[in-house]
Amino acid sequence: MEKTLKIDPLGFREYDARWLYPENINLEGIENLGKGLGTQIINHTKKNNPRIIVGHDYRSYSEEVKSALKKGLIFTGCLVEDIGLSLSPMVYFAQFNLNSDAVAMVTASHNENGWTGVKMGIKKGLTHAPEEMKELKEITLNKKFIEGVGGEKQIKNFQKIYKDNLINNNKIGKKIKAVVACGNGTAGIFAPDILRGIGCDVIELDCNLDYTFPKYNPNPEDLKMLHAIAKEVKENNADIGFGFDGDGDRLGVIDNNGNEIFSDKIGLLIARNLSHKFNNSKFVVDVKSTGLYSKDRILLENNCETIYWKTGHSHIKRKVNTENALAGFEKSGHFFFNKPLGYGYDDGINSAIQVCNILSNQNKKMSEIINDLPNTYQTPTMSPFCKDSEKYEVVKDLVNKIEKIKNEKEKIDGQEINEILTVNGVRFSFADGSWGLIRASSNKPSLVVVTESPTSDDRKKKIFQFIDNLLQNTGKIGEYDQKII
Repeated sequence: MEKTLKIDPLGFREYDARWLYPENINLEGIENLGKGLGTQIINHTKKNNPRIIVGHDYRSYSEEVKSALKKGLIFTGCLVEDIGLSLSPMVYFAQFNLNSDAVAMVTASHNENGWTGVKMGIKKGLTHAPEEMKELKEITLNKKFIEGVGGEKQIKNFQKIYKDNLINNNKIGKKIKAVVACGNGTAGIFAPDILRGIGCDVIELDCNLDYTFPKYNPNPEDLKMLHAIAKEVKENNADIGFGFDGDGDRLGVIDNNGNEIFSDKIGLLIARNLSHKFNNSKFVVDVKSTGLYSKDRILLENNCETIYWKTGHSHIKRKVNTENALAGFEKSGHFFFNKPLGYGYDDGINSAIQVCNILSNQNKKMSEIINDLPNTYQTPTMSPFCKDSEKYEVVKDLVNKIEKIKNEKEKIDGQEINEILTVNGVRFSFADGSWGLIRASSNKPSLVVVTESPTSDDRKKKIFQFIDNLLQNTGKIGEYDQKII
């Protein structure tokens, strides 16, 4: 009797795959995903037996998911190289270090327990773009599989190789006391060792591995996690607090006073620090990020250019690659460092190292360094519910409405819209530097809303009210995950 196959088509997201497990995908479905991915890799590489790096995070079911994925990959003729318990950046690094053809990392990143997923890529340093995800979905759901003779081998002790690479290249000249929080996720067996190795005095917070995530999700945008780090920083008189997500590719930062620093502002501080040494560099930032980059005094003095681009680790990664940019920054805490600082992919620990370099280079506290930036009033990322099947159409309609408002010179809080960017949803800006953003989430049934004003907190709120009214009028919006009043 044929086994029951379960694989929800909506799990194929813009640049990775994520499902509730086993509700929306079962092991047979995962195996088929492996067959689809293996077929795609063979088609792209033109090799009968391409070598694929595979790793997994610490969730209780990740190993069984990985086993099913490997089974599918081997069925197609792929040679699987399993590096074991990993961070996503460790898997990306392994592709360079071992010169393999592709990667597949079993992780649901910061998603709640019950989710599983796969981050995958073929070209070194890059993960699947939307067109590759669409192709993978079509191969998998239509069972257009290649059959071959594959194999598997275990790569021993790769954790040490990854750690040593970051430690040996990044020693700092000043002792920095750092709270390192991992939310009981996989980063707990990597981040403290690496940061100690470069010269930090590390205070560990929730670094023991526990796949139940007993306190909070390992998510550096989660307020519970950020508040826990802030408390620890203040109690220990630490210089900095770092928070890592479940698969170690994102970073959250708390200053010495226990204040959260939004990741886009951390990115700007890193860009400033790098611009002195690397003049004429390009930086790529996502559309959710602060408008300060484009007018930053230090970046302009050092002839640096900022490009605003689509949100999503795959999009920014690719743009950093195609533009040969020095670095890319996402507001969610994904930071990407190109040569000589990295290989172009997102690595939360390398990001923390770059923040340590800022502190090492300046005789100032983090709170003083952040105060050097012009003040802005910015909302957190807010996500109102919107069905996966409707969210892109809703955003398309809103783009048209906002373009109409601009063309008809309607005023919002007394100002006309002077610029619209539509590379990812719609980002509309005003002459005073204020802006608002509406886009579809790439990995959840929701939209994404952000506003910022360099002028006042009230103006930030007025722009949000304008957006919220537009959304409510669609009749297709549910509750927000968080909302400013």
